[in-house]
Amino acid sequence: MTDLAIAANGLRKSYGDKAVLDGVDLAVAEGTIFALLGPNGAGKTTAVKILSTLVSPDPASGEIRVGGHDLAADPQAVRAAIGVTGQFSAVDGLITGEENMLLMADLHHLPRKEGRRVAAGLLERFDLVEAAKKPASTYSGGMKRRLDIAMTLVGDPRIIFLDEPTTGLDPRSRHTMWQIIRELVTGGVTVFLTTQYLEEADQLAHRIAVLDGGRIAAEGTAEELKRLIPGGHVRLRFSDPAAYRSAASALGEVTGDDEALALRIPSDGSQRELRSVLDRLDRVGVEADELTVHTPDLDDVFFALTGGAGLPHQSKESVR
Repeated sequence: MTDLAIAANGLRKSYGDKAVLDGVDLAVAEGTIFALLGPNGAGKTTAVKILSTLVSPDPASGEIRVGGHDLAADPQAVRAAIGVTGQFSAVDGLITGEENMLLMADLHHLPRKEGRRVAAGLLERFDLVEAAKKPASTYSGGMKRRLDIAMTLVGDPRIIFLDEPTTGLDPRSRHTMWQIIRELVTGGVTVFLTTQYLEEADQLAHRIAVLDGGRIAAEGTAEELKRLIPGGHVRLRFSDPAAYRSAASALGEVTGDDEALALRIPSDGSQRELRSVLDRLDRVGVEADELTVHTPDLDDVFFALTGGAGLPHQSKESVR
């Protein structure tokens, strides 16, 4: 069984009579990206602060282990195993990028020569060599975010918390950050990501949990979560009217469009259901000219699970 980088049982946190986290269970496998989604005020940042030892959980919480260490019994060992990039940049704009990196090396008690080596390597890795001698205040938003993560990596953490790391970035910078995150995981790092960009979670995360009202509303892979929401279907289009009629008869409960010669079959988009549809067509010797799988996207999942209101979202399609 894959070892867990983070395991939290019954995580609770209240401020006065307001329960921010109300019995949250988390299990994050090593070397994966775990995304925590939720609306503003759902408790995402509070969860990160607790798991990174910045805030204490309520006494009623169960056991919490990060990097194999008990959070309550050995918080210092937890801190040594993790890195944190918060919503707001930790970069000091009054000094250069290189000086920011060396400051982090000093905070990690690295010998001067080792600190310079680590800083130089990370500045090169994050494409910041040319800007290294310039004040960080002159950096673009994407450059500051890259420097922020580079600073987080100075201590060689095996678990990194990224709290909404791409907020405010332009699309190009966001995609650059995605590539950096993927490379971190390829190197064996575990990433705990909070985000409000649903596309980001869909693109990056191995598993996703949706937090609402202090509790986990659902958890799974992106595809598993999409299947929780009704509205998925398979659309078959034919060019031959006879094949269209034969398929409609073979498939049973379908919605037909006689003008377009198209059939719509309710489906969760799973391989099992697709195979069933194709097997029934094979038995009557009919082949569709076009098969399209329509599945709800993470926007639909988010709005359905968190009770959010908004305009309907167009489902994504996968044409086969």
